[in-house]
Amino acid sequence: MDQAHTMRAILQPRYGTSATLVLGQTAIPTPGPGQVLVHVRAAGISRGTVHLLTGLPRVMRPFTGLRAPRRRIPGLDVTGDIVAMGKGVTDLHVGQRIFGIAKGSLAEYAIADAKSLAPAPAGLDDKHVAVLAESGLTALQALDAGRVEQGTRLLIIGASGGVGSYAVAITAAKGAEVTAVCSGAKAEAVTSWGAQHIIDYQREDYTKTQHKYDAILDIAGGTPLPQLRRILADDGTAAFVGNETGGPWTGGFEKSLFNAVRMIPERQRYAVVTARTRSEELERLAYIIERHNIIPHVHRTYPLDSVPAALDELQSGDACGKIAITI
Repeated sequence: MDQAHTMRAILQPRYGTSATLVLGQTAIPTPGPGQVLVHVRAAGISRGTVHLLTGLPRVMRPFTGLRAPRRRIPGLDVTGDIVAMGKGVTDLHVGQRIFGIAKGSLAEYAIADAKSLAPAPAGLDDKHVAVLAESGLTALQALDAGRVEQGTRLLIIGASGGVGSYAVAITAAKGAEVTAVCSGAKAEAVTSWGAQHIIDYQREDYTKTQHKYDAILDIAGGTPLPQLRRILADDGTAAFVGNETGGPWTGGFEKSLFNAVRMIPERQRYAVVTARTRSEELERLAYIIERHNIIPHVHRTYPLDSVPAALDELQSGDACGKIAITI
């Protein structure tokens, strides 16, 4: 293989654990119509990366590959510079620093759909921009679903993770009253992001509080619906963001759909959040980050050859905020 046309990349030959990943050489891809080639500065890892690594839940495999991943290179979050463009790309230009989603971002170069990228927000270094898109968009759209605005009494379950860190910071910037559910060990960090109240779930059952919330973001995804409804205002909204406690086939997602159907005749609302990656949404996120001077919380940065260790730390639950990969 001609070294001038190859790149270093994390390669995933099959579904499995982080031990299946290897650092190798592969051909630099070529952008097609509507795509750009990004010289990757840094990438982020997330629960989405883990799902693509393990192939779980299995319900997603018709889209990602039945027996083995269709994409040999994992990774989603990205920041870098555009070095080549395919036909039909008009809103971006070569040399531009961007951020967004590039499937296969754990490499020196990655292909991305132009509609999944936007200009990188000013004032942030690469590691902070790299972890912004996937979790930041999910948080922003969950807050939209919860109708969170100034004065909203908001409960965030799972506030110390990637999505939670953005939800806390953006909500605080909106002027809402944030109560964060997290472990006591992460309370100081979550408070620094803007949470006014902390509930340590290891010491207190947040579902038995006497407070009522206008909106609840269930990022951890394991709280039964009757318990959520008990602490939700009569006209409030519970937004389901994710579930890491479900089975290997559906990941528990069917429970959220069942809950949404059950809640149709009720005054309380139940919203299932599926993040949309579009350039206009990325631009809105970047505007909020710049306007309110929000700095994403990077728990730790790893080099490209340490991606397996980074994924192990993410899955351990010890990470607070996001994990970045420098390329």
